[in-house]
Amino acid sequence: MRHWLLLCCLLCTVPLQAAEIILSSVEDTPAIRAFSAALAARRPDDQVRFSPLANLPTPERIARDTRLILFGPQALDWRLAAPEGPPTLVVRIGRVQAQALLGDARPAHLSLLWNDPDPARQLRLVRLLLPQAKRIGVLYDGHSEFLLDELRRAAAPLGLEIVSQAWPDSRDNRPVLALLQRSDLLLGLNDADLFNPHTAKSLLLTSYAQQRALIGPSASFVRAGSLVSSYSDQSDWLASLEHWLDQPPQRWPSSAYPPHFKVLGNRQVARALAIELADDVTLTRQVAEGESP
Repeated sequence: MRHWLLLCCLLCTVPLQAAEIILSSVEDTPAIRAFSAALAARRPDDQVRFSPLANLPTPERIARDTRLILFGPQALDWRLAAPEGPPTLVVRIGRVQAQALLGDARPAHLSLLWNDPDPARQLRLVRLLLPQAKRIGVLYDGHSEFLLDELRRAAAPLGLEIVSQAWPDSRDNRPVLALLQRSDLLLGLNDADLFNPHTAKSLLLTSYAQQRALIGPSASFVRAGSLVSSYSDQSDWLASLEHWLDQPPQRWPSSAYPPHFKVLGNRQVARALAIELADDVTLTRQVAEGESP
């Protein structure tokens, strides 16, 4: 028995084989280099390095036990060119961007980690801040219409109704006004054709002139004047990647929203709309309490 116990103790002290983790992007920027260095610091037992996409061999020539992390839609497009190669996590990719490249396909070797706010989190924020709201207005175009079904599935358990409105020409404000008259608030999608710096002023002025809150679609929009949004910053993405890297690639999801996130609120806007807004830490905790284990 003593010999068996000694053997077990020795086995427990043998470190697991270090994993090779390659981060890559079309761009080689200080921000991506800093992100890679931060991940390497959090995983000292692994071999973590950044390599610009132009310096990588084709995917089928990269060792299958490598763990590949790619940034953005251009890197995803590169990975799609070869079905062989190592399991791959794709970050900084939005739902609309992925739909344009993949449609409804989900290749087995890819895990898409969405840059969009989780719609279920956004709707829990609505329920938390505006409990009387029932009709959630959503603008969409031909690129983002496919998101409506997911929104409806997330809204149903909360007793919310998705009221949708096509907005094919963002220079024409009439669809926005029509939607605001049929809904209690506006929920922004991560669709750059609709929600961008050129449309932000008109959307915000129009929604608040109608005394309707705009939720999301990003932290930058909250800083510009929307009421509140969930989002994931660098520390959240690092923690989320660690969550998946600690698991074998066979257990990686085909797609997922980052499990770590924060909430950012705009208190000046909240006061203008007579909405009581707790501090961001409290809001984050309250929304996280509704997460599935």
